[in-house]
Amino acid sequence: METRRLFMQTAAGAAAGMILTSCGPKRLYEAPKERLKASIAEMQRKYKEEYGKDIQVSDKGPIPGVHFAYALDISRCIGCRRCVYACVAENNQSRDPQIHWIRVEQMEKEKGVDFSHADPYYHPAEVPAEGHFYIPISCQQCEDPPCTKVCPTGATWAEKDGIVVIDYDWCIGCRYCMAACPYGARHFNWTQPSIPENEINPHTHYLGNRPRPKGVVEKCTFCIQRSREGRYPACVEVCPVGARKFGNILDPDSEIRYIIEHKRVLVLKEELNTVPRFFYFYAT
Repeated sequence: METRRLFMQTAAGAAAGMILTSCGPKRLYEAPKERLKASIAEMQRKYKEEYGKDIQVSDKGPIPGVHFAYALDISRCIGCRRCVYACVAENNQSRDPQIHWIRVEQMEKEKGVDFSHADPYYHPAEVPAEGHFYIPISCQQCEDPPCTKVCPTGATWAEKDGIVVIDYDWCIGCRYCMAACPYGARHFNWTQPSIPENEINPHTHYLGNRPRPKGVVEKCTFCIQRSREGRYPACVEVCPVGARKFGNILDPDSEIRYIIEHKRVLVLKEELNTVPRFFYFYAT
């Protein structure tokens, strides 16, 4: 019975994919410019009606010669979670129910990096708590992302600048990508996302932080609406101890390249060969 149910679900997803594919190009930049411009204008009109303010939706593509990468200094992170809430505010994540693209794990120094004993729900009077250290986790922006391989509609893919994106208009909410992600970095909207009108960020990107509907998957995009404009992601700017680093891995003079080449660097679940572009390191 379970095998038959799985077959039916897979067949339904494949059928949906064929139907959607027949409607036209999936990729944002494959669409005719006139149609894309009209779609974004209509999207902005609807957002204006719903939220009562002008929301700009960018369609800016990858910057030539840029491949983004991220590094996080484990020896500096204090587990304050400011990055979590800066991300929520910047990327228009639902407040009720809350959706967080960043999860911070508290670990015991005696046990080292051990996720079997990690606590994402820690709540000490002060941070950092004595005898503990912290590892924030979000999308690892894999070079070989398993999540994109299982999507039946092609709604998620890796861009040329290394950012793994989701087109919410193509997502059918099957959650196959969530099951395939080994980092638990994708999140599903079970209900209509709630964002107060006075808190919505009007500077958005079609493949990033624009308001999402109920029933789709979302995730970190390295703040695509900022990074493609030459700005740091919100979590990098808000970190009070400078633990977060971001830049172009193709630039030999960039800080991110220096870190990779000179620091003790690790990636999560290296044995899976997903080739993350999110690096953890020890500065001291």
